[in-house]
Amino acid sequence: MTVFAPNPLGYDIKFERVGVHGGLDLHIRSLLDKQQFFDPDHLALDAGISSATWPLFGLVWPSAQKLADLMQTWVLGDKRILEVGCGLGLASLVVHRRLGNVTASDCHPLTELFLKANLALNHLPPLPYVTGNWGRVNAGLGQFDLLMASDVLYERDHPAQLSGFIQTHAAEGAEVIIIDPNRGNRSAFHRDMANMGFSVDEVMLTEPLENLSPYRGRLLHYTRH
Repeated sequence: MTVFAPNPLGYDIKFERVGVHGGLDLHIRSLLDKQQFFDPDHLALDAGISSATWPLFGLVWPSAQKLADLMQTWVLGDKRILEVGCGLGLASLVVHRRLGNVTASDCHPLTELFLKANLALNHLPPLPYVTGNWGRVNAGLGQFDLLMASDVLYERDHPAQLSGFIQTHAAEGAEVIIIDPNRGNRSAFHRDMANMGFSVDEVMLTEPLENLSPYRGRLLHYTRH
């Protein structure tokens, strides 16, 4: 069920319920659609976000749902976990609900605001959030044992940017999980990750989403020994 809610701040939002395989649904505050844009102080522009890409952080994407599904059963242990380019942070919310040590990161100026709202909607305590801009230095971000992301290879320059970010913030022996909806930049990213000592296992994903919408993509699981 989706409920529309006008927002006096200058963009429109909605509230929707997102199913998670094997877990409780997530209650999510998201942007109404792809037509939203609000950057009066040019904070998004300063972060390298164009008006065309501005709303992408605030939408529920199928690959983000797949990553959330995966995190419902992934062995967490005591790993330090970072969600890269988290957007609405579905996977981070699932890991946080399972008491995992997770930090969410993104470069959009409104991500943290939406994350706090969604934590409240799901009756969850505060979750660590840091700015993570792939093309810039992210002081104080540190290193992590598991880095996870969804649908982050949709532009040609993303493989180089993302692999450089991972090189800086992946701890020794780290693993990387990416849900990719069969974008065309996967091979370039494989090469960059191999140059950093990561091997990859690809798993085809064809199982429908929790709401029975069809999905086709891949789980890219990188490990470094």
